[in-house]
Amino acid sequence: MRSRGAAYLLGLLTPVFTLAQSKSEPVPEQKLVSYHATIGTVKYVFGVAAPVAHLKPATILEANSLDCFGNVIKKPGDTLGLVKGDNPLTGPFFIEGAEPGDTLVVHILGLQVDGNQGLGAFAPGFGALNQTNYTPMLHAPLPEKIWFYPIDHASNTATFQALDSNYKVKIPLHPFLGCIGVAPAGGEARSSIVPAEFGGNMDAPEASAGNTLYLAVNVSGALFYFGDGHAAMGDGEIAGTAIEVPMKARLQFDLVKGKHTNWPRLENDKELMAAGIYRPLDDALRIAYTELVSWIHADYGLSEPDAYELLSEVGKVHVTEMVDPNYVVIASIEKKYLPAKR
Repeated sequence: MRSRGAAYLLGLLTPVFTLAQSKSEPVPEQKLVSYHATIGTVKYVFGVAAPVAHLKPATILEANSLDCFGNVIKKPGDTLGLVKGDNPLTGPFFIEGAEPGDTLVVHILGLQVDGNQGLGAFAPGFGALNQTNYTPMLHAPLPEKIWFYPIDHASNTATFQALDSNYKVKIPLHPFLGCIGVAPAGGEARSSIVPAEFGGNMDAPEASAGNTLYLAVNVSGALFYFGDGHAAMGDGEIAGTAIEVPMKARLQFDLVKGKHTNWPRLENDKELMAAGIYRPLDDALRIAYTELVSWIHADYGLSEPDAYELLSEVGKVHVTEMVDPNYVVIASIEKKYLPAKR
């Protein structure tokens, strides 16, 4: 995720993929849709818009996204003034049969960094440790700075190169989608900077290959978007950016009819994960853990008090970002601690 001050206020696939990169069965042509996004087709809000493609449940989508700067920062000397808008989104994709009250299931089959360079930046008025419009301070804003991260696909690393010394260090890649979500409820259109109940700019490393994401459907067709690819990111995304990259994604969609999901949830073979998205941070944490309690009670049969107590002993939580209009927390539990699913 990346934002400048003004946006902050607005509160095909050739190489192998990561994690879920094992060889897959051939996909029937009618169930595979390819789409190529450009700076002329991207959107900057999650909302109702003309779909770029219609997808049936079980369809596999192969598509790309631009980096959070729109792929315009190429070399030293380029500035954030070149950027047209923050977090350009690929989509929306209309999922046939999806109606309000359903849950959209997004299987993240594969993600691949689409290039040989990533970016990080300071943007004045943005970040966890410097002044913003929401946390004003008396000191002057930090000046704009941009870091370039060479990406080595062979070693699956990016290299941090200090601007003020000769220090370098390699960082393992963990590709994920910073932005992933659907059109919000109530006719709203929300900036691509904002995370909320509809998903959005969650900056969650859990939105990675091998995991399944569950999102509430708020409008007919769900209107699914993604973007803001990250090659790696530390907890909190405190300076306002991850290692920002274009991304190639391979996604598969399904529906759970007639079952509503209050907040984004994720799952894999080993864990249940729930997002809490709000300010202040403690409310985001409460949302995430309350979602896990409800999930465990509904699907695994433990009473809510027992689920609450169990999470107090074995639950895990981390902050994915604390720089956006809402903060995001992911709470999780390993399935080995749970009874058999009902």
